[in-house]
Amino acid sequence: MVRTVVAGLDGSAESLAAVEWAAREAKLRGLPLKLVHVWEPAPEPIAQAPLVGAETQQHWTERIPREATEGVRLRHPGVDVSAEQLAGRPSEVLTRTAKDAELLVLGSRGMSGVGGFLLGSVGLAVVARTEGPVVLVRAGEQAADEHAMDPAGIPSAASPFRPVLLGLDTDGPHDTVIEFAFDAALRRESGLRVVHGWNPPPYYAYGIPADLGLHEELAKQRAAALTEVLRPWRRKFPTVEVVERARYGSAAHHLVDASREASLVVVGRRIRHSPFGAHIGPVTHAVLHHAAAPVAVVAHG
Repeated sequence: MVRTVVAGLDGSAESLAAVEWAAREAKLRGLPLKLVHVWEPAPEPIAQAPLVGAETQQHWTERIPREATEGVRLRHPGVDVSAEQLAGRPSEVLTRTAKDAELLVLGSRGMSGVGGFLLGSVGLAVVARTEGPVVLVRAGEQAADEHAMDPAGIPSAASPFRPVLLGLDTDGPHDTVIEFAFDAALRRESGLRVVHGWNPPPYYAYGIPADLGLHEELAKQRAAALTEVLRPWRRKFPTVEVVERARYGSAAHHLVDASREASLVVVGRRIRHSPFGAHIGPVTHAVLHHAAAPVAVVAHG
């Protein structure tokens, strides 16, 4: 079976931005693009109401995927694109569809006046339950946003890609997340910035005076640990220029700040089969809501 890039489509501005990003990614990967339009049937009394009658239903189930598919073919010649209409609860259908996908791309509304995301219940549920990579794209995201400034100081799709940004926990690094980030940088012919946030031992919080020498030693240890984790990946991807940053403080804060200069942010999520709801981890949760670039959440064991 040929793997595909899948984009969730519902006709909203955020889903159309996701479709555009997914088309560009499909071209980078040399893979087909599938647009999945999920139609959630309305309860019978509502379905029979005049405002949501046969004409409106036909619009949502036929016109939106058709127009989106035609638009991709026009703007991205060479990308093999198809559309599929499925009925059911969007979070369940998209999670199921993602099982056979190379990655799933979803839209997320940009926060008014601030870069970042408003991650709705569907997006959160899909991210928390999908075991493959899921990319969240803001409404209004443009191809130029992924690229560096041109000589005139304007972002341009003709300029090189901005670097890929990877958030890495050296205490529990996972190959799946690291490889996704290196591969994304390689395909974009861009650099890779790796950020590791660290905090001092717990006893710092209990009134024990901070020792400047100890702090510096901890910083060196964290930086050395980061270098050691990345060493085999530098050898595997020798053409990817890597910049390492082991920084004191919140990893989420550092990633959100660095996302302003990134083409893509990559974070991990541990797979948990819990009956008590969705869990994506505090750092990933914060990055999803506040990053200024598309975010790839890569699940790992």
